[in-house]
Amino acid sequence: GFQRQTIPHLAQFVSMAHYDSQLPTVPVFPARKVQQTLGEVLSQQGLHQLRIAETEKYAHVTFFFNGGENLKFALEERTLIPSPQVATYDLQPEMSAPQLTQALIEAIASQHFDVIICNFANADMVGHSGNFKATIAAIEAIDHALQKIGIALQKVNGHLFITADHGNAECLFDEPAQQPHTAHTCSPVPLLYVGDQQRQFRQGPASLIDIAPTILTLLQIQPPKEMSGHTLWANHD
Repeated sequence: GFQRQTIPHLAQFVSMAHYDSQLPTVPVFPARKVQQTLGEVLSQQGLHQLRIAETEKYAHVTFFFNGGENLKFALEERTLIPSPQVATYDLQPEMSAPQLTQALIEAIASQHFDVIICNFANADMVGHSGNFKATIAAIEAIDHALQKIGIALQKVNGHLFITADHGNAECLFDEPAQQPHTAHTCSPVPLLYVGDQQRQFRQGPASLIDIAPTILTLLQIQPPKEMSGHTLWANHD
């Protein structure tokens, strides 16, 4: 150590964001209250919705999907499928996809829900391992699940949207560094639709903010003004 002649008096600490109420910092970017989320609008319209995922992604279909709020909307139900107890998920790349798929198919067959939000954790969680073969197995597990889900939806004339909010599994090796790549990527993500063959997406740039308006339009619900995105359906009035 060394002797300080003077110790400066700090007026305050500044953090990038609000991390905890016990930390007396001033955030540069204060948290914003997100209103009129997809789940909130569905609830206001009297529609039944299900949020379903295994443990690793349960918060993503509940807390995060509801705007970062610990709340549950009216007519919102939740199903939690336990994630496997393994040291790392490359040891069990299918994770709990089979159990999650079975529960999801049963929910679809019940025809109780108007909208179901489901998250498969495999591509992300196994992708973080950097294990190429295990990640292939993880994606294959999702492929098998989607086939069964698609068949279940066809039986009830349902609609299927498949998307993501970031990449990971498509890049598992960092060529410049010559080492496994285990982080998220900034790759554009797909939005796939399976359902009414007469419906087509419009051409041109699109964003994640457009997905909720697209779903609401399909349900013949006017997106609220709080949603800055636009429907992706072609020839939409």
